[in-house]
Amino acid sequence: MKLPLTAVAAVLLLLMPRSPAFGADGDPTRGEQIYHRCQGCHSIDANRVGPRHAGLFGRHAGSLDDYNYSDAMRASGVVWNETTLDQFLTAPRKFIPGTKMPFAGIPDAQERADLIAYLKQATAAPVP
Repeated sequence: MKLPLTAVAAVLLLLMPRSPAFGADGDPTRGEQIYHRCQGCHSIDANRVGPRHAGLFGRHAGSLDDYNYSDAMRASGVVWNETTLDQFLTAPRKFIPGTKMPFAGIPDAQERADLIAYLKQATAAPVP
């Protein structure tokens, strides 16, 4: 028996991992709580141990002039969006080998989606 192509496509979509790249809805309110874990190194509006996140979406990785990135981050060619952030937050050192970020990653896809939803909202306007 041959299944229609639409049925096959529907099954494949159901089997794909939930991530922002595949339409997982993130909750920015939950994401803000998750972001508290990041604040030991990061801030929205100021560089700390890690670079600031203001203006993050659409920015090339390693491109802030006033932060000392690893050579790997500067050379990565990554542009930050929902998909690249999801991949990076899953396993930073696997996504960009040589990054200075010592964080192991966030294994839970919903937590990543929530964090990304918060970051998208909180970083929309760059700090002057």
